[in-house]
Amino acid sequence: MGEMAPAKSDAAAWIRDCIVQFVASEENDLHRDGSREPAWEEPLVGFSSGDDTLYQRFKEDIGPFFWTPPEIFATTFPDVKVAADALTVISWVLPQTEQTRLDNSREKTLPAKRWAFSRKYGEEFNVKLRDHVAGALREAGYEAVAPMNSPLWKWEKSERYGLASSWSERHAAYVSGLGTFGLCDGLITPRGKAMRCGSVVARISIPPAERPYDNHHAYCLYYFDGSCGKCIKRCPADAISREEGHDKEKCFHYLHNVTEKYIQSRFGLTTSPCGLCQTGVPCEAKIPVPGRTGS
Repeated sequence: MGEMAPAKSDAAAWIRDCIVQFVASEENDLHRDGSREPAWEEPLVGFSSGDDTLYQRFKEDIGPFFWTPPEIFATTFPDVKVAADALTVISWVLPQTEQTRLDNSREKTLPAKRWAFSRKYGEEFNVKLRDHVAGALREAGYEAVAPMNSPLWKWEKSERYGLASSWSERHAAYVSGLGTFGLCDGLITPRGKAMRCGSVVARISIPPAERPYDNHHAYCLYYFDGSCGKCIKRCPADAISREEGHDKEKCFHYLHNVTEKYIQSRFGLTTSPCGLCQTGVPCEAKIPVPGRTGS
C-alpha cells in the first residue's frame, strides 16, 4: 500500500482491496492450538459521506458526546480545514467463520471457546485493521483516523439509552449501507448478525453506498412481521424482551461479571464475550426477511 492511491473513480476499489487483502493475511488468526485458523471470513465494505444527516441525528438522539465524522476528524487534525462532504466514512463487517458460529449456537449459557478466542484475538486483529487502513490512506496523502482507536474515545452515559460511547461502529455500518438493527441491538448484515465491524474517517471523496433499506429495523423478522424473537430465549442474561428490546445494563453486567470471569478461569484470556443472541437465530448468517438480499 506504499503506492499512491488511484484516481477518484477507483478509490473505493483501492480501499476495499486494502481491507480484503489484510483480512486474507496471516494477521487474521484465532491463535488456537498452535495452528493458524482465521478469525474472520471475507469482509463486507461500505462507504458513507461525512455530511450524511444521520450522523447528526445520532448525536441529537444519543447525546452531545457522540462524534459526527467532522468532529472526530477536526479533533484529530485541528490544522486541516475540510468541509463535511469532503470526508468519507469507510466501514466494514467481519463475519464470524462457520465453525465459530456453529460452536456458539450449541451453547446455552456461556460462549464457546472459538467465540471467546474470536472476541479476544479477532478484535485485536480488527484494531490492527483500523490502523492498517488509516495508515494506508495517510501514506497515500489522505488524512485519516479510526475513531475507535483514538485515545479520545471513551464510554459515556446517554440520558436516553444508558451505556453509550463516543463512536459506534454499528451505527457507521448502518449509515454505510451494511445492515440494520435487530431486537437485541445487533446489526443484521447480508452475512448475518454474527460479526464485528470497524471504520475509518478520511479526507477522501468516495461515492456513498446506497442504503437498501428504509428504516433501522428493516432486516429484523420481529419488527418485520412479529414472527421471531428467538434472540430473547438465546440470551442467558434475560436482557432482551419484546417490550423493551435490549437492556444494556443487564447485558453489560453479565459480560463483565459472568462471562469475563469464566473465560479468564477457563482459557486464561482477558475478554468479555457472549454472542449467544448472534447465533442459533434466523439472522445468524443472513438477512432473514423475505424478499431481502441475503435471505
